[in-house]
Amino acid sequence: MAFQELWQLRAAFAIELSDMYGQEVPAYNTLVDVSTDVNRDYMERIGADAERLGSIQRVTAERHGAIRVGSPQEMSQVARVYAAFGMYPVGFYDLRDASASSVPVVSTAFRPIDADELAKNPFRVFTSMLASDDPRFFSPDQQRRLQDFINARELFPAELLVLSDKAAEQGGLEDPEAVQLLELATGSFKLSDDPVDHAWYKELEDVSAVAADIGGVTSTHINHLTPRVLDIDDLYERMEALGITMIDEVQGPPAWDGPDVLLRQTSFRALNEERIFKFEDGTIGPGELRVRFGEVEQRGIALTPKGRELYDQMLAETDRRLKEHGGIRTDVARQVWAENLPDTEHGLAREDLAFFTYRVADDVSSETLTQLPEHVTLVSLIDDGIVIAEPIVYEDFLPRSAAGIFQSNLTSEGSRDDALQGTDYDIDVMSEIVGRPVADPHDLYRKQQDESLAVVSAQLDRVIDSITANLTA
Repeated sequence: MAFQELWQLRAAFAIELSDMYGQEVPAYNTLVDVSTDVNRDYMERIGADAERLGSIQRVTAERHGAIRVGSPQEMSQVARVYAAFGMYPVGFYDLRDASASSVPVVSTAFRPIDADELAKNPFRVFTSMLASDDPRFFSPDQQRRLQDFINARELFPAELLVLSDKAAEQGGLEDPEAVQLLELATGSFKLSDDPVDHAWYKELEDVSAVAADIGGVTSTHINHLTPRVLDIDDLYERMEALGITMIDEVQGPPAWDGPDVLLRQTSFRALNEERIFKFEDGTIGPGELRVRFGEVEQRGIALTPKGRELYDQMLAETDRRLKEHGGIRTDVARQVWAENLPDTEHGLAREDLAFFTYRVADDVSSETLTQLPEHVTLVSLIDDGIVIAEPIVYEDFLPRSAAGIFQSNLTSEGSRDDALQGTDYDIDVMSEIVGRPVADPHDLYRKQQDESLAVVSAQLDRVIDSITANLTA
């Protein structure tokens, strides 16, 4: 019998979810087809530099999914399922205050954390948990009824959890258990045909469409499945030309003349989907819900904490200028970016604004190395072309962008009482919920960068201090 390692299970899981979601939301297949065309044309136009942030094979296969669960117990269980595919919690995202609309969820993303595992298959799932105990959104009576409703359902069958734990412990599964795991896991994310309690769903929808999608149905489901594209603006135009309505704008950094950084996202608007309802008079019949949409992303370079601080400052400055002077957001953002952010990867590396792996240039002669002092600065090595900086792709998410995507696809603003104190959630609380430490993305990127610098230092047989020490010297 064949043994399937975690990455092989992960790759198969992504494919099976994609096939299932394409059957449930046919417009997703169109999105994938257009993404493939955009990437092919971009490769032909740009050449080898198009693969600077990942091979075309990786980019084409890359997906991120999104699901929503209703309680700490469900979050803990789904974390066990993800572990069977070599996917671990990274980052904490509080969307409750990241949007003007009512989005009562806190989130983390489950993904591979090692560079070689990401290269094999980078599938990630942005997973949100309903903050049903937050009094800004839910009355005490609603909190009680929400908890009762959620506690009465089973999202992940016991057989799936046992197999998941076994796969995580062994580093994979033999067939046919691997096949069984994939069937059960994929089935857990399938859209249910159980009747939806119309009155209960609508009551929650008055609070938040996201809350209704989580706590108003008996199952979870793939909310969106996101392909990666190399030119998101081109994709946006092509989708509109096909008559598919997109949200108003691309979320995240603007298109500009410098390097792509962090993450740009957009989506087609949520579509009306027929569901079966149980109505107030006891009858059962068809109705429609509009909660699922087709998201697409363009990934850039991971920024350091210093770079993220600058990014947040640029967002705030863009908002300020728009409020005071008006204008088109994209145009204003481009101007702010041009004024504040280096327009080359070299500049980002020199100022410690982005994460890179480093290697000794192939054409460095032994004579050049003998002339180097015993202590060298990384900046000088980069400037002299002795060391090459290669960007680390951003593997994670942006709270404001995620909330912006959610908000753009909501049917209403919902309600939130900001006079009340919200429930405290942070990365430590999320770690307790999922049963393992939630990794800080910056720590993962820094580790990857520092490991490459250690190799460079050994190859040059020179002392290279930490990058921040070099760059601020």
